[in-house]
Amino acid sequence: MISCKLSINHKIFILNTKNLIFDLDGTLWDSRATIIKIWNEVLGRHQLTQRELKPEDMDQYMGLLAHDIIKDIIPGISDLQAQELLSEIVAEENKILHIQGGILYEGVEETLKSLASDHSLFIVSNCQDGYIESFLDYYQFNDLFVDFESHGRTRKPKSENIQLLMERNQLSIEDSVYIGDTQTDYNSATSNNLPFIFCKYGFGKLADQLYEPSILTFSDLRTHISDSTK
Repeated sequence: MISCKLSINHKIFILNTKNLIFDLDGTLWDSRATIIKIWNEVLGRHQLTQRELKPEDMDQYMGLLAHDIIKDIIPGISDLQAQELLSEIVAEENKILHIQGGILYEGVEETLKSLASDHSLFIVSNCQDGYIESFLDYYQFNDLFVDFESHGRTRKPKSENIQLLMERNQLSIEDSVYIGDTQTDYNSATSNNLPFIFCKYGFGKLADQLYEPSILTFSDLRTHISDSTK
């Protein structure tokens, strides 16, 4: 349920919800600096790039499926070669992210721990199998989250994975919200009739540039989420 409290200049959207479902990249952390080295190493080994990729080169791809990313970076590559390359990249990413991790956005750790005390937390991402596990293990967040789902594990689009996670955990639309940073996140949430909170600090933009509720920093999330115990 969404209620609005009026301030002097704008509306503040308060979501009365107990289940918070998060996107990962661009919402909870930024792993570009770690994974770009792996992409450059694997693609360079196969002599498939003319220049090294930079972290900012990945901005346009964050939240998309890895198969679609590599097909765009290397036009004309066959599906078979793309899959072989991705197998190498995924294996390296899952190994290295366990050791080096990514960069948490400001306020993520404190806010997640605060929210976990009176809400149930979940993750649904378009990443490969093992990627969310690397995030949870590196930051020792396993106890904060009830469940998660990924494209790599199910081969389903994000909208279907949200539905799958909700069904598995018996979550109701009225008591749940999806939090992400891209148009895909918004579309996936609304296709499930879920409220959506947009993370403006992430990698994406929304077609509706004035969309609310939105947050400028992760810690702002607390201003839009009510205490589920009340």
